[in-house]
Amino acid sequence: QVRLVESGGGLVQAGGSLRLSCAASGIIFSPTVMGWYRQAPGSQRELVATMHTGGPTRYADAIKGRFTVSRDNAKNTVYLKMNNLKPEDTAVYYCNMETYGSQYWGHGTQVTVFS
Repeated sequence: QVRLVESGGGLVQAGGSLRLSCAASGIIFSPTVMGWYRQAPGSQRELVATMHTGGPTRYADAIKGRFTVSRDNAKNTVYLKMNNLKPEDTAVYYCNMETYGSQYWGHGTQVTVFS
């Protein structure tokens, strides 16, 4: 079983930055896609950014140019650097891993951006 543990959420003023981390543990078969989704109150969970073991990334249009996903394959850890945060970025951010048809989720970390 794979376990994902997020950290780094919090309260930040608009224009500020945060960095999320997610460490995966358990039996993990490479390659994997690791990344981030978010869910705001009253909304569906949506893609933020993902990164394949080999490097390719995928970003949601709403955060392109502001957020950067990266990973340390040796540590099975994925990061999300969020710059120029906006109030509409407020959501619970969930770490996700996909590997060989299986999906795993973290419990989520709250990001709140105030103006």
